[in-house]
Amino acid sequence: MHDTAILIGRFQPVHAGHLALLQHGLAQAREVIIVLGSAFAARSPKNPFTWQERAAMLRDALPAAVRERLRFLPVRDRYDEPAWVQDVRRGVARMLPTPSEQRVALVGHFKDASSNYLRRFPGWTLLDLPRQGSMDATAIRDAYWAATPGTVSAALAPLAQDMPPSTLRFLHDFATLPAYAALQEEWRVLRDYRASWAQAPYPPVFVTVDAVLRCQNHVLLVRRGQAPGKGLWAAPGGFLEPRDTLWQSCLRELSEETACPLDEATLRAALRAVKVFDHPDRSQRGRTITHGHYFDLGNIPLPPVVGGDDAQQALWVPLERLASMEDQMFEDHFHLLDSFLGFMSPASATGG
Repeated sequence: MHDTAILIGRFQPVHAGHLALLQHGLAQAREVIIVLGSAFAARSPKNPFTWQERAAMLRDALPAAVRERLRFLPVRDRYDEPAWVQDVRRGVARMLPTPSEQRVALVGHFKDASSNYLRRFPGWTLLDLPRQGSMDATAIRDAYWAATPGTVSAALAPLAQDMPPSTLRFLHDFATLPAYAALQEEWRVLRDYRASWAQAPYPPVFVTVDAVLRCQNHVLLVRRGQAPGKGLWAAPGGFLEPRDTLWQSCLRELSEETACPLDEATLRAALRAVKVFDHPDRSQRGRTITHGHYFDLGNIPLPPVVGGDDAQQALWVPLERLASMEDQMFEDHFHLLDSFLGFMSPASATGG
């Protein structure tokens, strides 16, 4: 018998396979800490539900007498596996009374390459289980987004046996909220976008640029005017044009989306760093590698800006606000901005 079992997942949404792993953890340990991944980010078709909503689905799927043995640890995506592993370890240690004396088990299943993280926790006993059922959360989400509020029951009926009643109730209720229609639009745009290159001889790799402008302890952001990410904040940027260099595309996107009046010489003098962001999962549009350009304008007056092209708004945002805007940011832009500006403390990685 272990003191604590750890179960890591996104649970988007909770299905029977998740519950089978959870039940095994409860049978092997006095308590189970459920690590809820992809926490704190904006809703998206791939990660539509908040960590609190997912925790409620898991609790409601179990008898009341068992729920008190569950504890929840929300952890954000980091697009950096060693940093993410450290976040999980640090968060779990904070929840254990005497971490060095605890017998800890890690419950999981090696589904594919995305499950390799299970090997990154030496010192925890790995309980590697076979696949629990045939259900995949992607199939549930695709059926859900393809439905309408009035047809959710019919759309999910073929999958209902693979979901606990708590998940089905939650999905029906969520379909009545405005967020459901917005996420459906996102899902359709992403589906059609991927279909447009599905017949290519191999999956394409897209190249983008982003401009991070700092001035007077502010950073320049745009609010996206179109899906994907409609209404979310991001650094100004876009796709590399066929005849542009990265630098030329960066200047062009900055001008088109913000009407920033600074000339090339001023921006060249303010350029402090260029970084590549290439995590395979950083964008739901497909394999997208971006080149972030960081400019520090010092203490000059804030240049006037206005949203243009596919940006509905451009705004100078105080740096002190950024840490509270994660659930309003597009894709990995919260992390892209933090890599240059350093506004997120290590303790905040698990919501602490």
